[in-house]
Amino acid sequence: MIVKEVLPNGLTLVTESMPHVRSVAIGVWLKRGSRHETPAQTGISHFIEHMVFKGTKNRSAEVIAAQVDSIGGHMDAFTAKEYAAFHLKVLDEHLPLAVDILGDIVANPLFDPEEMAKEKKVIFEEINMVEDTPDDLVMELLTEAFWPRHPLGRPILGTKKSVSGFRRAELASFFHDVYRPRNILISAAGHLDHKATSELIGRHFGALEPGGIGTNGGPPRPASKIVTRSKKELEQVHLCLAVPAMSQTHPDRYGMHIMNTVLGGSMSSRLFQNVREKRGLVYSISSGVTSYSDAGVLTVYAGTSLDSINEVVRLTLEEFRRIKGERLPEDELRRSKDHLKGSLMLSLENTGSRMSHLARQEIYFQRRFSLDEIIGGIEAVTGDDVARIASAIFAGGLGVSILGNLGRYRPRPTQLRI
Repeated sequence: MIVKEVLPNGLTLVTESMPHVRSVAIGVWLKRGSRHETPAQTGISHFIEHMVFKGTKNRSAEVIAAQVDSIGGHMDAFTAKEYAAFHLKVLDEHLPLAVDILGDIVANPLFDPEEMAKEKKVIFEEINMVEDTPDDLVMELLTEAFWPRHPLGRPILGTKKSVSGFRRAELASFFHDVYRPRNILISAAGHLDHKATSELIGRHFGALEPGGIGTNGGPPRPASKIVTRSKKELEQVHLCLAVPAMSQTHPDRYGMHIMNTVLGGSMSSRLFQNVREKRGLVYSISSGVTSYSDAGVLTVYAGTSLDSINEVVRLTLEEFRRIKGERLPEDELRRSKDHLKGSLMLSLENTGSRMSHLARQEIYFQRRFSLDEIIGGIEAVTGDDVARIASAIFAGGLGVSILGNLGRYRPRPTQLRI
């Protein structure tokens, strides 16, 4: 039920027919994100994501909003490090209008200078919101220190300095260079017919001039740095630890996610049970993996008190050593596999998540993995595999960021040896 087609101008279309639903989710995915910006352009991809909704040659911002609302549709967009997306979810009968709107905002944005000035203020508030959200801010501090002098380490939003410097000509030039067919993937899932959808896409996107594809600057080099920032108004201390992890396409990716689930990726995980439940040292503690085309990072986040932070760090590093030093017991391995499979299945029950799943597989693998293939990959992981992967990940280098009312507190490097 999944069909992939490459249009004559190089644009890729992937559709999945789901006859049992009445909705269609469709997204225009740009295979370029914040990592493809120069330092001076930091934040321009995200700024363009905002600006395409502020008016086109054919529609004002108000008309775009009114047309989406008039059909009960849900429209959204986001920018990530390696891609950006504009997507709409509508009833199947409204798919032609959805494609028309998406085609218009992606091909014909005005970049009106007055609207740009207003939207800069909106993005400044978005940047302020990160400053006021400690768990987001501590992660930004960590990323910048962990991947220094590399675009993956820079904030997607940009900085107030970089955003304030954007001019219309710069936006238009970047847009013209990047929003080209070979950089564009259209993904759709729901109650649709591929041939009819392809005709709609050809009508609205077929006239885009061929072009696209560039370099990503190569993989980053992780740095083992300790970054602290004092904010007197914070009651909690927010802690992040980071180690290099596998890329999106690495053969050990399934084992890496199983290891992460055991470590801190679920409520039954070792970190959650041993640090929060048994000792009550934190309100929140978890681990997560973020993977890109050529790099990855495993992070542990915890919110704790200044009195408890040294103990939280000690216990976390103890779990790092434990998971790489012994074969994973069968009961934990089984529980982790079932958790991953269940999460995957539940996440794919609606058209929007199916559409996103299709797009990400195409972006990173240029092919689709069936659910059976993915489940087979999860089931093939052994306890010895998890220990081997953990040994590779927890090999020594550790990035640390700490945010809070720290006073004179600074962690000692000897505390942070894995």
